[in-house]
Amino acid sequence: MVASAPRTAETQRGAYSLLLVLSGVALGVSGLPAPLYGMYEEQWHLSPLSTTLVFAVYAVAALAAVLVAGKVSDVVGRKPVLIGAVVAMIVGLGIFLLADGMAMLMLARVIHGAAVGSIVVAGAAALLDLRPDHGVRSGQLSGVAFNIGMTVAIVGSAVLAQYAPHPMRTPYAIVAVLCAVLGIGLFALREPHLARTRGPIRIAKPAVPPEIRADFWFAALGATASWSVLGVLLSLYPSLAAQQTHVHNLVFGGAVVGTTAFSAALAQLFSTRIPARRSAIVGDVGMAIALILTVPVLATHSWPMVLVAAAFLGATFGLGFGGSLRHLSHVVPANRRGETMSAFYLMAYGAMTVPTIAAGWAATRWPLGEVFPWFAYAVAAACLVAAGVGAISSRRR
Repeated sequence: MVASAPRTAETQRGAYSLLLVLSGVALGVSGLPAPLYGMYEEQWHLSPLSTTLVFAVYAVAALAAVLVAGKVSDVVGRKPVLIGAVVAMIVGLGIFLLADGMAMLMLARVIHGAAVGSIVVAGAAALLDLRPDHGVRSGQLSGVAFNIGMTVAIVGSAVLAQYAPHPMRTPYAIVAVLCAVLGIGLFALREPHLARTRGPIRIAKPAVPPEIRADFWFAALGATASWSVLGVLLSLYPSLAAQQTHVHNLVFGGAVVGTTAFSAALAQLFSTRIPARRSAIVGDVGMAIALILTVPVLATHSWPMVLVAAAFLGATFGLGFGGSLRHLSHVVPANRRGETMSAFYLMAYGAMTVPTIAAGWAATRWPLGEVFPWFAYAVAAACLVAAGVGAISSRRR
C-alpha cells in the first residue's frame, strides 16, 4: 500500500502533462491551415473573403462549444468530452485530407471549432480537478501550451507544405496520427472529475455581476482588441507579408505567424510577476504601437524587419491578453465564473470573427495592402481605449 502512493502521484503528473500537450495540439490544429490559405486561394480560385469565412465558421463553432462543453463535462465527466473532441479533430483532419473545395474546408473548420472549444473548456476544468490549488499556474501553463502548440503546428505545416510531397495533405495526415496517440493516452486517463453535477445540460447564459462590471469591460476590451489581431493574423496576414516582402516561400509566412505565437508564449510565461492589471495595460498600449509600426515595416519590404515586428506584436499580445484574463480571473466571484467567462469569450470570439470577415470583404474590393493599414489603425485605437479604461478604473480604486 505504501509503495502505491508514488505510482499514483506519477500517474497524476502524467495526466496533467497529457492535458497540457492536448491543449497545445488542439490550438495547433486551429492554426494548422494558416500557411496553406494562399495555396487554397491560388489552386481553387478562392477570394480573400472566402478565406476569412472559412476561418470565421471555426470561431463560431468554437464559441458554441465553449458555451456548452463546460456544463456537459460537469454532468458526464471530463474524459468523455475530451475523447469525443479528439475523435472530432481526427474526423476534421480527414475531411481536410479529402477536401477539394470551399464547402469541405468549411465543414472541417466547423468540426475543428467545436472540438477545440470543447478541449479548451473541458481541459481547463480537468487541470483544475487534478490540481485545484494551482488555478493561476494552470491558466498560465495553458496559455503557454496554446501558443507553443500554434507555433509548432504553423511552422511545421509551412515546412511540410513547401518541401514535402502532397503539400495540401501531408500536414493533416501527420497531425492526425499525433491526435490518435493522444486519444490512446486519454483512454488510459483516470476520470479526474468524480463529483457529477445533476440536472439538464443548458447553454451557459452570458452575464456579468454588477460589482465587477468595470473590471470586466477592461478585461473584455483588451481581449476583443487582441483577438481581432489574432483573426486577421491567422487568415490574411501571411499572404500580405509574402506580397510585401516578395518572399513567397510558405515557410516565411509560417514563420511570421509562428514568431508572433512564440513571442506571446514567452511573454505569458515570464509576466506572472507583473500585476495583472499593469500587464494588461502595458500590453494593450504595446499592441497599439506594434500595429501602427507594422504598416511602415511592411512598406520597407524587408523580411527581417517583418519578423522583428511580428515578435514585438506577439510579446505585447501575450502581455495584453494574458494580463486581461488573469485580472478577470482574480476578481470574478467563484459562483458566477461560468456565466462571466461565457460573456468574456463571447466578446473575444466575436472580435475574432467580425473584423476578420470585414477585412476579407474589403480585400475583395481593394488591394489587401491598402486594407490592412485601416484595420491596424482601428484595432490600435481599440487597444488604447482598453488601456484607458484600465487606467481610469485604477485611479478610481
